[in-house]
Amino acid sequence: MSATKGRIIGVVYLAYFLTAVGGALIAPGTGPGGPPTDAAANAGNILAHETAYQLGVALGVISTAIYVALTALFYVLLRPVNRTLALIMAFLNLVAMAVVAAGSVLTLAPLAVLDGSPYLNVFDVKQLQALALLFLNVSAESGRVALGFSAFFQLVWGYLIFRSTFLPRAIGVAIAVAGVGWLTYLLPSQPAYLVTATEVVGFASEAALMLWLIVMGVNAQRWNELAERSPTRA
Repeated sequence: MSATKGRIIGVVYLAYFLTAVGGALIAPGTGPGGPPTDAAANAGNILAHETAYQLGVALGVISTAIYVALTALFYVLLRPVNRTLALIMAFLNLVAMAVVAAGSVLTLAPLAVLDGSPYLNVFDVKQLQALALLFLNVSAESGRVALGFSAFFQLVWGYLIFRSTFLPRAIGVAIAVAGVGWLTYLLPSQPAYLVTATEVVGFASEAALMLWLIVMGVNAQRWNELAERSPTRA
């Protein structure tokens, strides 16, 4: 592998960042803060910004597809370190992305519930608003499930980066630490400071890896030496 190929992975990574952040910011009620608690206000917000909502969800789906491709690229990148662990890493993240994709379907459901179709007349307005918010809440819970798989993915991912010698070890440590933090999201409640710290470390570590790949690529000599000693060559 050449440094240029490493930079290509970084560019794909950047595309994921842009679409994921853009989707979270554009779609009302689907960002980091989660859905609102007021069903009527939530329904009114979605209907008032329906185009933005659809665009935000679409960007989210695109970001998921990009991350699936990125997972395959990271498998190829890290396979020389340990083929078995790289495969486990890839499968953990693919399961997480499958859950995220299912959550995207639930995020689209409020549009169908609130579109005023005649067959929905059996429900009153408050019931429809409650259903719309329910779908968003279930989607948010599916995100917690995805985070569980992503946490284990990041633990393996960080370890492989740490052992790679062709990427900075500090980034691998930071990603693994973020993985431990994401595991706490599976608990019934988390201290606010821990949530904030995990989000900061998680974003910073992945942003650092993305920028490193774009600017520096990978240490091609060390990657090729490791690949030559590995049973599977890339």
